[in-house]
Amino acid sequence: MNSAAQIEAFLEMMSVERGAADNTLASYRRDLSDASSSIPGGLADAAGSDLRDYLGGLAAEGFAASSQARKLSALRQFFKFLYAENMRPDDPTGTLDSPARGRPLPKTMAEAETGRLLDRAAQEAADESLSDGARVAAKRLHALVEVLYATGLRVSELVGLPVTVALRDERFFIVRGKGNKERMVPLSGKAREAMRAWLVERGRNESLSDSPHLFPASSDSGHLSRQVFARDLKTLAARAGIASAKVSPHVLRHAFASHLLQNGADLRAVQQLLGHADISTTQIYTHVLEERLVRLVNEHHPLAD
Repeated sequence: MNSAAQIEAFLEMMSVERGAADNTLASYRRDLSDASSSIPGGLADAAGSDLRDYLGGLAAEGFAASSQARKLSALRQFFKFLYAENMRPDDPTGTLDSPARGRPLPKTMAEAETGRLLDRAAQEAADESLSDGARVAAKRLHALVEVLYATGLRVSELVGLPVTVALRDERFFIVRGKGNKERMVPLSGKAREAMRAWLVERGRNESLSDSPHLFPASSDSGHLSRQVFARDLKTLAARAGIASAKVSPHVLRHAFASHLLQNGADLRAVQQLLGHADISTTQIYTHVLEERLVRLVNEHHPLAD
């Protein structure tokens, strides 16, 4: 079996057995195909030295440590599969070292800034002077930002929500995340109210009302794209007096997690809400916990200045 066939077999396994998302499969395909075309003879017979030279070349070309680590992770998964399926007698990635990299703190927003963003979205959604098209966009954007900040969903999970989430009008709902894993997420009163207002607006438009998606659009997926939401969110931030470069759907997800921790939430609970499979992923927020502990000591310890 040649390298291309091995890559396809690996991707099929990831899709069927592990339920990998389309974006994950596309990333694996891109990284493995790049490695195969860069290594003489392809991946099928690559030795550890070949892989080390390939990764060293990435570093020389200026690839970020995070990109190198992602490509190495794809190679490890690939060769682990080949070894398990007896397509290779060894795993050449066993002696490879991971690139050293620091863990940057996640970009987030202060509670006051987040409040300004949400208030602006609510204000625009309530503006009765808007044209029909502008009113639809404003109600939709208000529902999107309220639900995102209330739940901490990944942007792909948010834009792909089924309309049944809003029809039930419940305080919690189940979302299917990475690897087809389900988790329960909460909905605040404001988020439910914004979704109800969006449902009413959505129901007035025949081109939207029949869709199974909460945020329908005339796209291949049938729902609003991540790119359109990200663009709309940035323009909303600018109108709220917040630098648009500071705001993105992922930043709001980080704000959800950071603000929970700042106000006393447990790290394990935040892990479950975010849908992180491993607590180490959630530990990028430990700086928030450290700040909270310092504040706690300074405010309550009898010897604190």
